[in-house]
Amino acid sequence: MGDDYTIRRMRRDEVEFAIDLAASEGWNPGLNDADCFYSADPEGFFIGLLGDEPVGCLSAVAYGRSFGFLGLYIVRQKFRGRGFGIRLWHEGMDYLKGRNVGLDSVVEQQETYKKSGFQLFHRSVRYQGTGSGSEIFGPGIVELSEVPFEDLERYDTLHFPEKRGRFLKAWISQPNSVALGFVGDEGLKGYGVLRPCRVGFKIGPLFAENEKIAESLFSALAGRAEKGDPVYLDVPEPNSAALKLAERYNMTKTFETARMYTKGNPGLPIRNIFGVTTFELG
Repeated sequence: MGDDYTIRRMRRDEVEFAIDLAASEGWNPGLNDADCFYSADPEGFFIGLLGDEPVGCLSAVAYGRSFGFLGLYIVRQKFRGRGFGIRLWHEGMDYLKGRNVGLDSVVEQQETYKKSGFQLFHRSVRYQGTGSGSEIFGPGIVELSEVPFEDLERYDTLHFPEKRGRFLKAWISQPNSVALGFVGDEGLKGYGVLRPCRVGFKIGPLFAENEKIAESLFSALAGRAEKGDPVYLDVPEPNSAALKLAERYNMTKTFETARMYTKGNPGLPIRNIFGVTTFELG
């Protein structure tokens, strides 16, 4: 391999390299993902260099004291098969040592991750539909900026293993995105974010107390995309109501991953998770 291969933490500007690699793999990242992802944990992004040339990357984002998530694990095509990736992997896993670590694996890599101690929790299915260009909101839908951030963070933590306040602040306020909440008599009962991507838009997360609230949020978010623009939703397969919601809106399956953890299910209420936030950061 040679001694000129090194790994170090990324600078903020280098996260664009990782996002570009993700785009080249067909993962269709968001236009503002680099800023949002880096805000989650500036220490959690690693770059592999052969001399001065970037050859691969990995994100290993730490949340709170107990959880971490791996993503953006990519080595450029012409440098594969030379051991560069596994060294990045070990660097990320060492950083997250002691935590329950999650990842979303493509189908062909699931057995490899099992050998590294990851256990399958559920499949996630990416659905593709279209925007409706209709900005008609149902009752209870509000701009998320109207909801006190403390209330949003408290609600988000019900659906994610740890607090992620820095990421959340960036995620809901990214340029050209739409962040909506559903407010009932007892406060926030659901929220979702529509973000612009290299192709179309993705909705994620989409958290809701029940199917009716989820559909109200989904309809409002999809309505903020131009009519006919691609809209994607990543659905945890065990949430049958979420699968039915996607199919009611004539969305089609385009891709699937497997959510895996090193220490098992962190106790998330899958029935309330209608769309995961991202495959890269959990």
